[in-house]
Amino acid sequence: MNIEPIKTDRDYRRTLEEIEGLMTAERDTPEGYRLDVLVTLVEAWEARHYPIDLPDPIAAIRYHMEQNGLSPKDLAPCIGGRNRVYEVLNRKRSLSLRMIWRLHQDLGIPAESLIKADEQSPRVVR
Repeated sequence: MNIEPIKTDRDYRRTLEEIEGLMTAERDTPEGYRLDVLVTLVEAWEARHYPIDLPDPIAAIRYHMEQNGLSPKDLAPCIGGRNRVYEVLNRKRSLSLRMIWRLHQDLGIPAESLIKADEQSPRVVR
């Protein structure tokens, strides 16, 4: 199996075309192994050249609410009273460390998204 690293955009496009041709390859065959290695190379190239940034904390919370059918009322145990929930969602109050911890622990929102600096929210953490 002769596989070369992806060094240029041309190499990247050529590798994608080869992967497309190997998509029907059976597992545990030379073609299947080649497909696995090429996909790994493409993933590494894309991570380096097309990084995906985490959403800001409020966008992460809103996305989680939408995906799980939650209302602001459902966030109260993690954030505080209904007024505090609306202050956070409207970017009038920053998340505290306790809020971040509870949102992560109770709702499973990735902590990495919750601790990312939010340019639109106030800087004061209460």
